Amino acid sequence: MEQPAHRSIGNIFTSALMSFVGITLLSLGTAFLRGGNIGLDPFTAVNTGMSTKLHLSLGIYQLAVNLVIFVFIVFLDRKKIGIGTVLNMVLVGFEIQWFTDIYTHIFGTRLNAIIIVSNLIIGLLLFTLGSSMYMGAELGVAPYDAIAPIISHRLHLPYRVVRIVQDILFMLAGYFAAGPVGLGTVIVAFFTGPLITFWDQHVSAPMKDTINGLDQVQKGSAKIGYLMTNFGKSSYKLVRESYDLTKLMQQRISEYSPQDIEDQMKITQKNMKIAQASYESSLRRYRMLKEELDRRKQEN
Repeated sequence: MEQPAHRSIGNIFTSALMSFVGITLLSLGTAFLRGGNIGLDPFTAVNTGMSTKLHLSLGIYQLAVNLVIFVFIVFLDRKKIGIGTVLNMVLVGFEIQWFTDIYTHIFGTRLNAIIIVSNLIIGLLLFTLGSSMYMGAELGVAPYDAIAPIISHRLHLPYRVVRIVQDILFMLAGYFAAGPVGLGTVIVAFFTGPLITFWDQHVSAPMKDTINGLDQVQKGSAKIGYLMTNFGKSSYKLVRESYDLTKLMQQRISEYSPQDIEDQMKITQKNMKIAQASYESSLRRYRMLKEELDRRKQEN
């Protein structure tokens, strides 16, 4: 996904729209996980528990927490902040609350095995797709997502280790705050990385490439046609692949025993280590090449 050196207003606006849609899908997915009473991601879990204890709405409490973290990020690493950061920190809590109310009004609070599994699958797919889209827009990350990279950089620690510790601490905080921490929290953590990678490759990267290619189209009417054509194809592909992925997840979840899940977690952890090492090596090489190129430009 090649980022333009200078982003046009149209590029920023369309990317912001992509980020907004991603945040909305992320919130909707969280509402399904919440409706299934199977546990939420660590950050939302602790915020849900604390907001209940303080008799505040989730939207108000999560916004307040995000603002506190945001202040620290401003002083520690402003490059992590963008339009997507503001959209995420302001909207997510209120959207989760709003979608949860709609979910309860439509489906009620009745639970059984089919509802729980369905909510887990739908919630997980929407949550990871939304996360991929909002981050793929490259307009900044949520305050919570900026914590681990900043600590990793300043303390010279592996990002993966810092992020795992961060999630565990928030998960424990969510548990002691009587937040919705459960089996779903573990399953979400298990599938989130691979699924976000899947959405990055099949949805977010092609979508961002389409947005970047929009700058090459000159006429306004042609821009509209360009977007409709490309997003139409992407939408069809997304629906088809989502259906296939849902079927695959249903099959795998129903077939896995607890021991199978543990074995798959170990395999995935090893793959993550290999992928992380490969990424870090490529990143170091990229930085060396970029530094050399910048040095030669300055000499000329």
